Amino acid sequence: MARIALFGATGMIGSRILSEALGRGHDVVAVVRDQAKLTRTDPGLRVVTGDVLETASVISAARGQDVVVSAVGGGHGNAAGHLATAEPAVRSLVAGLRELGCGLAGARLITVGGAGALRVAGGRRLWDTEGLPQHTVQIMRASGDALDYLRGVSDVGWTMISPAALVAPGTRTGAYREALDDLLVGADGQSRVSAEDFAVAVVDEVEHPQHVNERFTVGY
Repeated sequence: MARIALFGATGMIGSRILSEALGRGHDVVAVVRDQAKLTRTDPGLRVVTGDVLETASVISAARGQDVVVSAVGGGHGNAAGHLATAEPAVRSLVAGLRELGCGLAGARLITVGGAGALRVAGGRRLWDTEGLPQHTVQIMRASGDALDYLRGVSDVGWTMISPAALVAPGTRTGAYREALDDLLVGADGQSRVSAEDFAVAVVDEVEHPQHVNERFTVGY
């Protein structure tokens, strides 16, 4: 059983990570800005108020935990209402873990990334795909900025997990494929994964760390 601090527990992906972790018997501290948005009750769940962008919140939530999981999204600027949270969030998380003295043997950080920086045919990145809306590219690049920052962190154990190009609510099958930097595409030519199976992959990494200090991606 792991002790998990989870940021972003009310989002599409975060809520499924929460369900998956609790379903496997882990203890979860869900850190939310508005506790009214998380009405679920469970013997293994404790809900606290906090903000991933505030290092003091990270320190408070992470103290005594084995893993800090962040499912907080965000993009550059204010395009489509998204705030620039991706890179500042991982900086705040790393700063909090450093303050707690969490080295490579201490509490780990697992953060949800985007698919934009994954390689596609021709060696390009997904965010180079023609016709993508500008705000989508901005969000993709914000996640890329967060990954660039994490790749310069060597004193805290971190993992970034990126989904396939399409991640959406669906069915939990418990099956998925992994890759490091290349976008996964199925036999049908589609790059996708259900949010439920993405959550399975996140909690699998919590239980059995395979990708310390690297990014990997999952899909069908």
